[in-house]
Parts: sequence; structure tokens; C-alpha cells
Amino acid sequence: MKINLSPQSTLSVEAFGNERQPVIVIDDAFEDPLGLVEDACAKPFSQIGAYYPGLRAPLDKGSTLILIASVEKMLEQHFNIASAQWDSECFYSIVTTPPEALAPIQRFPHYDGVEEQRLAILCYLGKPEQGGTAFYRHRSTGYETVSADRFNRFKQTLEAEVRQHGLPPPRYIEDGAPLFERIGAVEARFNRMLIYRGFNLHCSVIDNAAPLPSDPREGRLTVNCFLKPSATAG
Repeated sequence: MKINLSPQSTLSVEAFGNERQPVIVIDDAFEDPLGLVEDACAKPFSQIGAYYPGLRAPLDKGSTLILIASVEKMLEQHFNIASAQWDSECFYSIVTTPPEALAPIQRFPHYDGVEEQRLAILCYLGKPEQGGTAFYRHRSTGYETVSADRFNRFKQTLEAEVRQHGLPPPRYIEDGAPLFERIGAVEARFNRMLIYRGFNLHCSVIDNAAPLPSDPREGRLTVNCFLKPSATAG
């Protein structure tokens, strides 16, 4: 299995909405994507964390370090983030939760954390029709990102809106109405990688009528890595 980037990969940068946060898109990203699928098939998947609507299996530390090293120059160039050491979590992930079983928090666009230097790396290893990633704006605040200084207002406003309007129905998010609006999306493509700041409001694009198999060869398999500069670096 080779988790380093392919020399044939191509890079472009998207920027959505008013805040124009960069989203790096790398096509033909991994040198051996089929090897990653086979590696995922050999892993024991389970529920990890309360928020992801499916199953995950951790990548080993060595592979995680290779992946981060492969993209470090991009992180510095496009996000102005550099570090001698990173705090990270990296998983194979498969969306498996049926729409009717989604928890309330899984029916809204989400953010991974409020830190500006927290980044997400995502690579699609499934079929294109299994859905990409969309980015959103919270209508009443206008926020497209939730930073530490925005957190309290965002939380209080959203809670008040839920009290007034009720929870969204149990289904995967589409346009985000009535409380959110979609400001852009990146379509899934086999071996396509995205890198974006974790405080972007975002969500997977999942067809509510489609099956959600748990087999890594058939399901919506992705590699997900979450990282930020380590407080002990340097």
C-alpha cells in the first residue's frame, strides 16, 4: 500500500461564498488508491465518535505521517499553516447510517472545530454517484465558518431557530433550507482529495434514496484526516 501522493496528480483551488475560504482539490491523488481500498477491506470497522454517520477504521500512524508529509507544502502555500509537528487523527470512513436513523446534530451542516489552523483532508475512494462534499452559509448570521469568536452567537442563534422551527426531518442535507443555504460543492471522483479548513460549515452530499453498504468495495469509502499544528511543536 502506498499512501504518498502520485506524481501524476493535478491540483486546483476552489473558493466558495463570501468568505472565499480555499478548498484544495487534487485529482488522481494517491499513487495506489486500489491498494488503499484493499487495505480498508482488511481493517475492523466500528463506530468511532458520536457524530460521524457510519463506521470508521484508524489508519496506522506511519501512513498518517506519510500523508501529512505529502501535503505540507500545499498547507503552507494555500493556508499559510506550517508546523514541525502535527496533532492528527486519520481514518477510513464509510457512511452507513440510514436517513431515518440520523441523530438531530447529523441533520445540520457541521464544522470540525473552531480553530483557524485545524484542517481536514478527505479523499474519495468510492463511486462518484455516492456523493461529494458541500459547503454552507448559516442564513441568519451569514456565517460560512464558525471560529472561536463566532461560536457563542452561532450556537445561541441556531438553538433559538430550532426552538422556533423545530428540527429538520431525519434525512441527509440537501440545499440546507430553511436555516442554511448551500454556497458550493465539490463532486466526488475516485481518488480525488480535498483539503479545507475544518471550521467551514460543510456536509457530505448523500442521496437519501441510495443504499449505504458497509463493504469498503461497495460503500462510500473515504480517507479522512484531521490535523492541526501541535502545541508542543518547535
